Amino acid sequence: MAVAGKCDPAPLAVVSSGARNSAASENDDPVPHACVSEGPEPNYRLEEHLDQLIHAGTARMTGGISPSALWEAYADWAVHLATSPGKQAQLMQKAMRKSHKLMRFARTCLTQEDDPSACTVPLPQDKRFADPAWRTWPFSIYAQSFLLGQQWWHNAMTEVRGVTRQHEEVVNFVTRQMLDVFSPSNSLLTNPEVLDATMREGGQNLVRGFQNLVEDLERAEAGRPATGLDQFKVGENMATTPGKVVFRNALMELIQYAPTTDMVHPEPILIVPAWIMKYYILDLTAENSLVKFLTDQGFSVFIISWKNPDAADRNVSFDDYRTGGVLAALDAVQSITKRDQIHGVGYCLGGTLLAITAAAMARDEDGRFCDLSFFAAQTDFTEAGELMLFINESQITFLEDMMAEQGYLDTKQMAGAFQILRSNDLIWSKIIHEYLLGKRKAANALMAWNADATRLPARMHSEYLRRLFLGNDFSEGRYKVAGGTVALSDITVPIFAVGTEWDHVAPWRSVHKFHLFADSEVTFALTNGGHNAGIVSEVGHPGRHFRIATRHEHDRYHDPDRWFAENAPQEGSWWPSFAQWLSDRSGPRDDALPQMGAPEAGLPPLCDAPGVYVLQP
Repeated sequence: MAVAGKCDPAPLAVVSSGARNSAASENDDPVPHACVSEGPEPNYRLEEHLDQLIHAGTARMTGGISPSALWEAYADWAVHLATSPGKQAQLMQKAMRKSHKLMRFARTCLTQEDDPSACTVPLPQDKRFADPAWRTWPFSIYAQSFLLGQQWWHNAMTEVRGVTRQHEEVVNFVTRQMLDVFSPSNSLLTNPEVLDATMREGGQNLVRGFQNLVEDLERAEAGRPATGLDQFKVGENMATTPGKVVFRNALMELIQYAPTTDMVHPEPILIVPAWIMKYYILDLTAENSLVKFLTDQGFSVFIISWKNPDAADRNVSFDDYRTGGVLAALDAVQSITKRDQIHGVGYCLGGTLLAITAAAMARDEDGRFCDLSFFAAQTDFTEAGELMLFINESQITFLEDMMAEQGYLDTKQMAGAFQILRSNDLIWSKIIHEYLLGKRKAANALMAWNADATRLPARMHSEYLRRLFLGNDFSEGRYKVAGGTVALSDITVPIFAVGTEWDHVAPWRSVHKFHLFADSEVTFALTNGGHNAGIVSEVGHPGRHFRIATRHEHDRYHDPDRWFAENAPQEGSWWPSFAQWLSDRSGPRDDALPQMGAPEAGLPPLCDAPGVYVLQP
């Protein structure tokens, strides 16, 4: 296999610890679904296969969302509302009060010159009506009527006695998405910014917008990246920190980065990124590469680059990523550096995997990790944000049927789910800005990385959703590794955890729970930004701030709100604080620079970074 002429890799090494077949022997609880089975069960019937095919076809049309799950949620809400006359009366009263407010507001708009006081204001994160033009007549009426209607529907969808919490959150979320379709900001005739641009430019903004739309459709049809992203290429102006691939197996490549200082700390860093993303989010460009920043601080850095799975990898399990990923990489790092102590760093799903691996190692008295760092990673999933809206038995079964047909969760299906979660930012703002105003947003490296999506193996994804999201087995003491239960409380080494304020994937209050479950010193940093942008927070990044505090082993617990109130924000990037934290837990620097690879141990450098796997579509 040769990619872009960079290197011709040696035959794939066998995944360590029998990764391909390890889950059946190492986890006591088999995943009860055909999509993770090696073959048909004895009672496998044609009728079941027919149901699976129908569900898979439906999933492609609905973006992977189960209609049954939605129907169940709305039915629960509707039945309880129908039998709650008190709630109905309350909603009628609210509708009348809001109507009177709107009429008074409209009358005031017509009779006085000054801007009248608004009936209501948008939520802080809602920037649709921030332009001063929305405070002029008649656009102020449009905005206020929409916001009042949105409020009323929120009242109607919530606090109906008897509705289960998840069903309430589902109907509230879905109803909000449907209402957003009719926002006056989305229409040419009711958006003052668009009307003003149209008059000033004689409609040229709409001409450009139509051209942008046609171009985007053509690029999507041809499978080409969005406009402006062609200029960003992995290995040329992204993922360019010098290094070597020093190990490869069927799941991952291990990249070792060349030291940039004359002296390095003795303990190497092993970074475990999520396989839901490509690793170079942490080595984006020379200006905002966390990998380069750490090597410049005198650390020896290794990172895992995961293979992008396809249909042949349908039976790869979550535990395979532990054995063939983290443990295999850990063995290789030790062989190369000859060090017994290693800094472990995990990002997102990679952080969850690292926590499970470290807990199993602690249980088995394997002390190779001297400390652990987690970036936007969760170990408890009871507060996993709006992603939990799509996690129940109906939804997971629907996804399993879809994955059973193709062997993986497709990139488009994952991207669609995240777009729905942030529809105002990712869908409607794009329509307004690029198609109505006719303005293209300048492309950047983070956008290019985000478009370079990955797939998830069917078996792994099913296990992940069932055992962690749905069952919450890890934090509740039921997650088994190699036949025995593991617990985060077994970890006693220091922990550095990072949350981001606007994270839709791993909400910071969920990440904060390391304080609850870890039986060790926990340093928690909260940075502004989202799941990705908050982590890629290089020194000098404008507008960045963070809060940080350490809870020592015997300190009392502070809940997230109290923690937030007691820790003032600091201007700048959290990266220097992280580097200092690592340095404080490392030995003094010396000039014994690690060799690149270990040929004597069967680990010769295979090719230059970024390697082969990251280039696979």
